[in-house]
Amino acid sequence: MTSKKANRTEIRITGFGGQGVVLSGHIIGRACAVHADKHATMIQSFGPEARGSACSTTVAVSDTEVLYPYIGRPDVFVVMSAEGYDKYRDELKDKGTLIYEKDLVKVETKDGQPSFGVASTRIAEGLGRAIVQNIVMLGFFAAVTNIVPREAMRDAVAHSVPDGTEELNLRAFDAGYDAFEKEYGEGAKQKEEEALVGA
Repeated sequence: MTSKKANRTEIRITGFGGQGVVLSGHIIGRACAVHADKHATMIQSFGPEARGSACSTTVAVSDTEVLYPYIGRPDVFVVMSAEGYDKYRDELKDKGTLIYEKDLVKVETKDGQPSFGVASTRIAEGLGRAIVQNIVMLGFFAAVTNIVPREAMRDAVAHSVPDGTEELNLRAFDAGYDAFEKEYGEGAKQKEEEALVGA
């Protein structure tokens, strides 16, 4: 009897210190392992960086136990800074998904590579706290990848952020999720079709 191959997704998140890169990785891992009955491991990388310099975290998610926590070439690359993009861009799989902060990062994509940009910092500022831009990005990531159900990721956010900030962070998450739906979801496609019909 042969065992089925594990369904494994490798994710790299990068940005600069202070953007909440590591917290984002932690929330994804928690959403998968605690709230969606998957397995996940996370490794963070700081090197000599201080606040304001590049940092990175990787998450390996699988439907079976993760025996090897390190990633090779990520399936999903989440980028919140230009420096992080330049440092890790060549690691992304050829058909891997690129998710980026479009006000801060100018990307070059290969043919057939799925890429999705969101103004996460601007959206967070609109909520009154630029510091939650990583949670906006997390909502956008959740909508792009569907790696876990939306509520599983929201539950992980609520259980991972500081006490008293849950409401703000959940609004940030929902704003990011809705930004994807508005820009790339079925509703956006339908509006485009209606515009073409009316033209």
